[in-house]
Amino acid sequence: MQLAAITVSLVLAVVGVALFGRAIAQIYRFVKLGQAVPAGTRTDEPAQRTLTVAKEFLGHTRMNRWGVVGVAHWFVAVGFFTLVLTLVNAFGQLFRADWLLPVIGDWTPYEVFVELIGLLTTLGILTLIVIRQLSLPSRAGRKSRFAGSNFGQAYFVEAVILIIGVAILVLRGLEGALHHADSYQAAYLVSYPLVAAFKGLGLGTLQNLVYLVAMIKIGTSFVWMITVALKTDMGVAWHRFLAFPNIWFKREADGSTALGALLPMTSGGKEIDFEDPGEDDVFGVSQIEHFSWKGILDFSTCTECGRCQSQCPAWNTGKPLSPKLLIMSLRDHAHAKAPYLLAGGGKTMEGEEKASAEQLAGVPAAALAEAERPLIGTLETASDSGFAVGGVIDPDVLWSCTTCGACVEQCPVDIEHVDHIVDMRRYQVMIESAFPSEAGTMLKNLEKKGNPWGLAKKQRLEWTKEVDFEVPVVGKDVEDLSEVDYLYWVGCAGALEDRAKKTTKAFAELLHIAGVSFAIMGGDEKCTGDSARRLGNEPLFQQLGQENVAMLNMAFGESLDEDGKVDAATKKPKGSKKIVATCPHCFNTIANEYPQLGGEYEVIHHTQLLQHLVDEGKLVPVTPVEGLITYHDPCYLGRHNKVYTPPREIIAKVPGLRNEEMHRHKERGFCCGAGGARMWMEERIGKRINNERVDEALSLNPDIVSTACPFCLVMLTDSVNGKKNEGQAKESLQVVDVAQLLLDSVRTPAGPAGSEERESAPDPEPEPVK
Repeated sequence: MQLAAITVSLVLAVVGVALFGRAIAQIYRFVKLGQAVPAGTRTDEPAQRTLTVAKEFLGHTRMNRWGVVGVAHWFVAVGFFTLVLTLVNAFGQLFRADWLLPVIGDWTPYEVFVELIGLLTTLGILTLIVIRQLSLPSRAGRKSRFAGSNFGQAYFVEAVILIIGVAILVLRGLEGALHHADSYQAAYLVSYPLVAAFKGLGLGTLQNLVYLVAMIKIGTSFVWMITVALKTDMGVAWHRFLAFPNIWFKREADGSTALGALLPMTSGGKEIDFEDPGEDDVFGVSQIEHFSWKGILDFSTCTECGRCQSQCPAWNTGKPLSPKLLIMSLRDHAHAKAPYLLAGGGKTMEGEEKASAEQLAGVPAAALAEAERPLIGTLETASDSGFAVGGVIDPDVLWSCTTCGACVEQCPVDIEHVDHIVDMRRYQVMIESAFPSEAGTMLKNLEKKGNPWGLAKKQRLEWTKEVDFEVPVVGKDVEDLSEVDYLYWVGCAGALEDRAKKTTKAFAELLHIAGVSFAIMGGDEKCTGDSARRLGNEPLFQQLGQENVAMLNMAFGESLDEDGKVDAATKKPKGSKKIVATCPHCFNTIANEYPQLGGEYEVIHHTQLLQHLVDEGKLVPVTPVEGLITYHDPCYLGRHNKVYTPPREIIAKVPGLRNEEMHRHKERGFCCGAGGARMWMEERIGKRINNERVDEALSLNPDIVSTACPFCLVMLTDSVNGKKNEGQAKESLQVVDVAQLLLDSVRTPAGPAGSEERESAPDPEPEPVK
């Protein structure tokens, strides 16, 4: 028995280590197929990045949001890495059944640790197995986060961990029997019942059992290693190694999610200059190798856990987009195409082959067939060859995304889904002009009129005629913004859309009541470019952004040089350039993306400023606004910018309101359906996202649905009105902005929330609070 155990274990170990080493080299070469990234963007602050990895792994910061699943996975993950010493011990036991690790082998704290982690790893994996069985697609359909995942691979990994966990405990029991543990003791805290069961066996039997179980433990470990080494696209196994570099190289060194700003377009590791692009610059992503190396690493790291899928508003309303399946498709395509790329294959922008026939001679036919597939297109299967042809990603998948960020927020291994989707959109828009036709109207209006509706710029001032105080306009009523506390960035919807204008007027009145001086840009204000950028039209975003930044810098009293950059002599500190916005999309773009264009400002959302004014006593809500209210988190205020508290604190200060949260709120808030330029596209597939969200709100039977975003306000109002027409919502139900609620309480005699005519309230000046 001993000789057989030694032979089997050593053969498997040698083969496993050799193949695993080769697999790591393959993955390294594979990841390097991706494009370079701008120098330093993924390697800055190495100490902080290392700390982030430690915090995310040891704290399981994403997984632990999922309760029992997170705790169970923590024990499995910790057990996987800390129980390596038990593997070493098992090798020793092959040669001498009673062998112990030197120094710590009979150290009680170490033995207790092995006992506890062995038990908890076993219980943890059993818990995960049960959860998977309870969530099978055959039970839950699309609602199963495992829909589309590779179950065979998952079962294999789970079985391996379970066998190893049980083997550790059995070996501990055999060790206790061999070492004559005659009574219960701490060293055998968990395994003592096994010790007692084995005590009656003879020495030879005990030794043979040790050899057998040690061989099973070692053999299982190295069969797993051989299997994953031969299948480097097995994310459910490889994520336990690749997650560490993937987290280390994430966008933000401090561990923040890859949300908020989109990355500028780059090619070959440098940012593209749209006024003078390089001859070899690649606009967006049309081939898998156009993704950055971090993108390729992302695809390889996917665990197929489906947390992104479970939170995706598109998937949850019957649309074809699943962030998980998208990443899996890109991973599978990349791995299938890799032999062709590693042989030097590739296509020029004109579609010509870069490699010679000699270079491609040894490339498998499947890889050559995969190389012919377009990245975006309808999938078909060739009847003659059996190879997949047509697109890897269906266009409906690409255009279903609202860029809400729920996938990025939930991903436990920090995959940057939104960036990858927008990169693919960029090529489709800029090179192929292949995008939903209705979005083209929005782009033309932005180019010609600076707003999505194509309205004249003078109409941006119409709302100011509907308030009973003067609203100063920069360049007309005030020379520059040094004369006021804030620039109020009204935004296109806030100035031009009738429902959103109610929020604008309410907020302006609140500032007036509180004594906060502010001015607006009026007709000089243009769209920030948020929708253009997220649709994929990066040059239009750059154009609008640069024009706005130049205008803002001058409005804040800075001078520009011939290149449009701020003259160093007139540059003002960021803290002296204060902007407040009622639109989270404008807020996000000006705060997080305009710094890419030379615009550094202190930007806050109107709910943050209003909360500050209420806390300072400059706005005092006194009039009750009776009713049950539920608050909808705008994605670009919440997930993208982590502003959750101010709107809720304002609601809490309004007398008479009873707040009840929807099931999906804060980090798990459900999108209204307008983000990612979806505001300007028809929703033809599945259930409308805004209807899904309103149905969730209606389940609470609220009197008021509140939000803090003009896009959300429009989408929720449209749905509520539709529900009223169908008799599914009470006529008294209102959809209002938080500012409207506050104004009702601050100044009007008791009146309905969201009433058309509102007035004012008390006194401020701030210091923004997040």
